[in-house]
Amino acid sequence: MKQFAELAGVFGYLSLLTVGGGMAAFPELKQLTVETYHWVTFPELMHYYSLGQLAPGPNMMMVASIGAQVAGLPGAAVVLVAFILPTGLLTFGIGRLWNRLANWPWRPAVQRGIGSVAVGLVLAGGIVLARGALSGPFYIVLAVLVFLLLIRTKINPAIPIVLSGAIGLGVYFFG
Repeated sequence: MKQFAELAGVFGYLSLLTVGGGMAAFPELKQLTVETYHWVTFPELMHYYSLGQLAPGPNMMMVASIGAQVAGLPGAAVVLVAFILPTGLLTFGIGRLWNRLANWPWRPAVQRGIGSVAVGLVLAGGIVLARGALSGPFYIVLAVLVFLLLIRTKINPAIPIVLSGAIGLGVYFFG
């Protein structure tokens, strides 16, 4: 039971950090699941996150994999409820309040502030992920090439993700 309570506490807390998307919570997700509770290793966390990016639906459903690894299917269920419920309730409440404040003079400033915080959180998440994934010059060059491709074209992001994975497999098996 203690394990379920810990899972619920950690993922309930993490759900409140997802302003701007799941990547915003990634640094704290790493801190808690890898360094504090030792539920997963950093490479495992990166693999789960990568699979979450490829899977249909919300990418942060990958947290169920951590719950399943820790406590089986009941752990996955606890993690999903803990990760979805707090943010869902908060969003519902703030959405109702936000509609009432449609003519509030401070509303645009609050929106800009929250947007800036979201960008900062997502950037921090990207940096944490990059520190683990960019383990050599080859992978740094690959990341830069994919970044430039995505910035300069309208290519579907799944294509370079799948191709990069195939290149990584090729390097692993033949390099």
